[in-house]
Amino acid sequence: MVKQKASPTLLLVDDQEEYTRGLARLVEGEHPDYRCLRAASAAEAMDILEQETVSLMLTDLRMPGMNGLELLKQALAVEPVLSVVLLTGYGTIETAVEALKAGAYDFLTKPVDKEILLRTLDKGLERSRLLEENLSLRSLVASRELDDELVGESTAMRRLKEQIRAVAQSDYTVLITGESGTGKERISRAIHKLSSRRDKPLLTVNCPAIPDQLLESELFGHEKGSFTGADRHRKGIFVEASGGTLLLDEIGDISMNIQTKLLRVLQEREVRPVGSSRSVPVDVRILASTNRDLQEKIREGLFREDLFYRLNVLTVQAPALSRRCEDVPLLANYFLAESCREMGIPAKHLAPEVPGFLAARQWPGNVRELQNFMRRLCVFCRGEEVDMPLVYLSLSAEGDSCARGEATELYKDAKTRVVDAFTRAYVTDLLQRTQGNVSEAARLSGLERVSLQKIIKRHEIDAGRFR
Repeated sequence: MVKQKASPTLLLVDDQEEYTRGLARLVEGEHPDYRCLRAASAAEAMDILEQETVSLMLTDLRMPGMNGLELLKQALAVEPVLSVVLLTGYGTIETAVEALKAGAYDFLTKPVDKEILLRTLDKGLERSRLLEENLSLRSLVASRELDDELVGESTAMRRLKEQIRAVAQSDYTVLITGESGTGKERISRAIHKLSSRRDKPLLTVNCPAIPDQLLESELFGHEKGSFTGADRHRKGIFVEASGGTLLLDEIGDISMNIQTKLLRVLQEREVRPVGSSRSVPVDVRILASTNRDLQEKIREGLFREDLFYRLNVLTVQAPALSRRCEDVPLLANYFLAESCREMGIPAKHLAPEVPGFLAARQWPGNVRELQNFMRRLCVFCRGEEVDMPLVYLSLSAEGDSCARGEATELYKDAKTRVVDAFTRAYVTDLLQRTQGNVSEAARLSGLERVSLQKIIKRHEIDAGRFR
């Protein structure tokens, strides 16, 4: 259910219904724009919080069943920006400290002074408003960072970004799949930045790069003297990433021995360092990436099926560049600008015919191959413009078959691929420059508006996203 934003809403919780009725009359009498909801138990209060947007909750501490302190903890799990004021007739310093440590905004004792109560409620509502604004601002900044991290406006990339925003909201394990060079590590960074763990570390383990006998120590830690060379205690990356996120890169290449131990960690949420007899609890969100077909490896007996299902709670697939060739001009310009910054040289630009050519070309190494190619162009470009002779020269130098004129596919297939890629790149660039104005784009292109609309429809380009 989508929660509706309205005027400030307060939730008054007390097992004495007459008391909450009197509080509601008092608050609404002073502030007619405030909306007061009432609950006679903690369970009823939680039901309301699941259905309504509440800015402040005033709850009694001692109630049958779940008490106010436990309600406070559960309520904040549902509404992190909720201001909670605890109210009780049995006030002690110890209780107040415990409540504030648990996240309460304030603590009042019965009988409460009218002026103190109203002032506390006003300040609590102001706090909630500021927290909501801060949360919205951080979400906006994170969304912009996502666009910076993952360049592309194709349908495939828009779907990918929607997936990332969705999976980032939970703490479940995510399996990131895709061919080599498609940006799986960038996807993991984006998930982490949009998650509630964004202020904690994101650590990465490149599983195939570490010998099997050392990977266990790298992941889980070890005790001093547990093996030859273990001259000191090591915490292990699971413990180092506590509170944050851990990316297990290329998880499909780990041995069965490590798979078994990793499965136990995911099940028990604790690690046992090499040479230790005790386990250490860990609080870490797991992301795993692979360019392998894990289900095929399961059939071959090379990957544990139970570990696969532990990892595959949520799945995000990085699209190959061949599925989003209209993004190539954007990526090419982005990587060219990035390369100039890295080299500390003035900005360069692409000649008009270069983006369409690059979009029509196949990139088996995906985004990483395109990035490296743009770096080479940046290094060898002596002027301000990267032109086609330089592109052909660079392709020839790396043994590209197109640059040598070798036919690698049927002429009609090659022509169709090149024309389609050029058309998508051309129209996408046109709509970006006209901010989605199809009439203006038609005028600039020399096409009839109806003809351009047919092209847009045929290539499934959403003009609305450029507005």
